[in-house]
This record gives sequence, structure tokens and C-alpha cells, in this order.
Amino acid sequence: MNEKTGGILYIVSTPIGNLEDITFRAVRILKEVDVIAAEDTRHTALLLQHFGIRNRLESYHDFNKMGKTPVLINRLSEGQSIALVSDAGTPGISDPGYVLITQALASGFDVVPIPGPCAAVASLSVSGLATDRFVFEGFLPVKKGRKKRLDFLLQESRTMIFYESPHRIVKTLNELMTVFGNRSVAVCRELTKKFEETIRGSLSEVIEKVEKNKPRGEFVIILEGRQKENEKDRP
Repeated sequence: MNEKTGGILYIVSTPIGNLEDITFRAVRILKEVDVIAAEDTRHTALLLQHFGIRNRLESYHDFNKMGKTPVLINRLSEGQSIALVSDAGTPGISDPGYVLITQALASGFDVVPIPGPCAAVASLSVSGLATDRFVFEGFLPVKKGRKKRLDFLLQESRTMIFYESPHRIVKTLNELMTVFGNRSVAVCRELTKKFEETIRGSLSEVIEKVEKNKPRGEFVIILEGRQKENEKDRP
């Protein structure tokens, strides 16, 4: 497939753990673009080194995106090609990227996806819960609006996907139990890595298992949606 090379923003998915999950196309694009905009240049440098990719790296993250976006848009206007990568997975999915992508589109540049790993979809696929309809919630508000958001989702019939950190996973699971009752859930951590684990069962069963071991790694929570014929939404 012949692809244009100038003035294009490539959204490149990178491995969430196992480096073998990167695609041939992603490796080629990372080699061919004029610059790689990375959430963490040090992290991405290790990925590039592993695949023998020598290319220019520039940082693009939540703390510099407002100042860096016009710089990258200017590069596109000069005919340069840019690959946007996050630390892991698909950029823009609970990662930086939205501002740059919308500005590139508004300026008339092509934005091309280079598909690959995504922790949310990978977790959903092995959860054992309904996959035909689902909603991605990402990280819940840390404090303000957290309970309000959960209450809003109480009537949600689609499978729900949440991201959570190791130091909040137990608290969040208990909050889900309080609001949603003893629904079915799957909790995935360290997907595609050495200590990959998926815990399935009711919320009470999963909470008990998670509490027994010190939580480590980043977590994905797949929660069953409201089932009209099965009233287990309240304890």
C-alpha cells in the first residue's frame, strides 16, 4: 500500500506490555515519519531502541500540550509527517492526543490511525461479559463528582469499562459494590506482561481476591450492565 508521507498525523498504537504486540506497519511508520511526538520520550526511546528505530523524538503530554500543539501543527503545514504515541496502547484513550488530533483536523490535515493494542478492548475480549454493547468510562473522578458519576451509571445496561490505579483499586471496587450491588465483574491487570492476571466473578468474590494480595500494576475493570431480568443491582 502506497501512503502519502507529508503533512499527515499518524496515531500509532504501541504495546501495552509485550513488545511483540506491535504491528509491522507501526514499526515502519515510526521509522519513516519526520518526528515522533511521545508522551514520555524516555519510555518511547526504549521501544525504539528495541526495534532499531532511530528517529527524532519530541515530548507531547498533558502538561505541555497547549504550547506544543501549534508547534506540531506548524510542522504539518511544512509538509512534515508526525507519529503520535502514548506510553502504551492507543493514543487518545485516557492518554494525551485529543487536542492535537482536533487541531490537525480543523487545519485540514489527514489524521491516520495505525491500529494496535488497547487495554480496554483487550480486557473486554477476555472478560466473559457481554461485548456486543459497551461503554468506556476510563478513570473515574478522583474526588469531586465521583459518586454522582456512579449513580448516573446505575441504569446503564451496557457493559462498563473503567481504568484504575493500584492504590485505588480496592476502594473503587467497594464503591462499585455499594452503588451497583453484587454484579459480575472482571478485573484485569498487567495485560500481556509477565504477571498478567484476570480475576472474574461477582464483585464480592473479586474484592476478596484482590484484597488478599497487594495490588500492583494498572487495572481495567469490566463491569456487567444492568440486567432487567436479574435484579442484583442492590446488595
